[in-house]
Amino acid sequence: MAILLGVDTGGTYTDAVLIRDETEVMASAKALTTRHDLAIGVGNAVSAVLTQSGVAPQDIAMASLSTTLATNALVEGQGGRVALIYVGFRARDLEAHGLSEALRDDPCLLLTGGHDHAGAEVAALDETALTAFLETHKKDVSGFAVASQFATRNPAHELRVAELVAQITGRPVSASHSLSAKLNGPKRALTALLNARLIGMIDRLIGRAEAQLRALGIDAPMMVVRGDGALMSSAQARQRPIETILSGPAASLVGARWLTGAETALVSDIGGTTTDIALLRDGRPAIDPAGAQVGPYRTMVEAVAMRTHGLGGDSEVHFVSEGLTAGVTLGPRRLLPVSLLAKEAPEVVLRALDAQVRRNIPGEHDGRFVRSVPGQETEGLSARELALLNRIGDATWPLGDVLQNRVEQGALARLVARGLVQMAGVTPSDASHVAGHLTAWDGSAARKALALFGRKRGGSGMRFCPDPDALAAIIIDRLTYQTSLALLETAFSEEDPAFGLPPETLARHVLMQRGLSGHRGVVRIDAGLNLPVVGLGASAATYYPAVGKVLGTNMILPEHAHVANAIGAVVGRVIMRESGTITVPREGTFRAHLTDGPQDFPDAQSALTLLETALTETARARAHAAGAAQIECQVTRDIRTAGVEGREVFVEAELTVEASGRPRVAVG
Repeated sequence: MAILLGVDTGGTYTDAVLIRDETEVMASAKALTTRHDLAIGVGNAVSAVLTQSGVAPQDIAMASLSTTLATNALVEGQGGRVALIYVGFRARDLEAHGLSEALRDDPCLLLTGGHDHAGAEVAALDETALTAFLETHKKDVSGFAVASQFATRNPAHELRVAELVAQITGRPVSASHSLSAKLNGPKRALTALLNARLIGMIDRLIGRAEAQLRALGIDAPMMVVRGDGALMSSAQARQRPIETILSGPAASLVGARWLTGAETALVSDIGGTTTDIALLRDGRPAIDPAGAQVGPYRTMVEAVAMRTHGLGGDSEVHFVSEGLTAGVTLGPRRLLPVSLLAKEAPEVVLRALDAQVRRNIPGEHDGRFVRSVPGQETEGLSARELALLNRIGDATWPLGDVLQNRVEQGALARLVARGLVQMAGVTPSDASHVAGHLTAWDGSAARKALALFGRKRGGSGMRFCPDPDALAAIIIDRLTYQTSLALLETAFSEEDPAFGLPPETLARHVLMQRGLSGHRGVVRIDAGLNLPVVGLGASAATYYPAVGKVLGTNMILPEHAHVANAIGAVVGRVIMRESGTITVPREGTFRAHLTDGPQDFPDAQSALTLLETALTETARARAHAAGAAQIECQVTRDIRTAGVEGREVFVEAELTVEASGRPRVAVG
């Protein structure tokens, strides 16, 4: 009998589940996610599930972790300060694929060098400029990313940059060719940049989580879920954290399939920060051919075709005043619910809320609070940002007591973006406490926060909604509406053939919206989803029945839906893919592009054989390092030819080797 431990760290809760022989859920438990140190929440959840089940820690054969940390960090614009070294590209290339936007104020070096499409050096690497850049920034960034022109055809310059980064700075470096074998330099650069930004936080999470498990007496191997739903070793995840984006959502798909046996359905997983939606087709989640999209970023990471929306139980509630009307909208930023903060710091929160309610004139920052997140990296902060962070210190503050002027609002926004400070305010979770759907936190604090929010005035000059109960209903209805839109967007993106308009436009189209309400006039319009929806997440049972009713579909809420991600974390397989290319730089020469540089052959078959052997060895080695047993390899060849003067001429070939196996488990 093998007992497997699955753990999922969400934005609000950390879940733990024990599964016996991959067939039976033995026990499950939840603990609050501890944002300042996620491993504490991991330890609390694991302790709870061990106590509930009576399983001895030494009987755990394998532990696996899925996490929304990387996904949430990218959605919320968080991560460490890093530097990009961009070799052989032009300055205008920084605008491609949102690379310039992703850099924000982080340093970037445009460096001479790079190769051509055949792997030949275009210009020598400017090591003098590189050395000067590294000396300048070695103490004010947490890591480096490097992307060189056509590095997937010849990685020599990226390898040399990585060598010098290690020698001069000792900081981690993310090389784009090691993260993707595909062309498109700016997109690879973006992927490497985001990987570098995530390394510190993922490394801390995994290291601390492993330490927590050992402290509890669990000495089993630890796995981490990738964005495609496969598993990899914790050591690999620390080096390639970008591959854990969509880890939690991918695990939810695996868990949804395991829980329901669904063949074709939409799966919607609502967390504290995001709602993640994907299509199960023939029982398998599709891999996004364009690479994982998270928030504004399109990466080259292989991941499930998932649409991630900044919408969850802890989404920020925004006041919207347009003309004489007023309303609310949700997300994409996550706030700490006031009801939760009041449970953790009751003296500060309740005293401030009471004082704000007593005032006749509403304050700009009423119902909002701030606290720092200890243990984070502070490289590159401005003097104003450091002063504000020091002023916050270790305490919880009403926001109005911390900000001294409007200029500091920009500094606060940057501290929040860096993950150094948490904001608290009104969220759907607070509305659910007022409505009586939730009771876990401080409902009285939620009611006071909604009362303060409802005092805001619209264009008519009237207070928006002074009744907290009515406002709670408005917020929950808004969550239903935005979730319905998110599901429709995903459904339209999967339609074949498409309707000629973007999914976002189609979901909001007046005919679609009238059809959902069953319009009856001269024209009869009916619309809805034609597939069932599997609803997952701790709050799915609270919010999703109304969503199913709006969309006219069967909403499946399976048993253990609240821990589906943790289940998916332990029932997946280890899968490693390696890809490589063969080109024809000149007639009679077939060039295999290998990880240590290109190699030429006089015939196509020799090049194909060598490349397949090299890719198979690498994929098998990575799968073994990831903890796979009984590894099987599958080879896919995509050979492109062209007809020239009545004969087929070899143009290019791409080979992909997939090595897979179930994780090895500890033997007691």
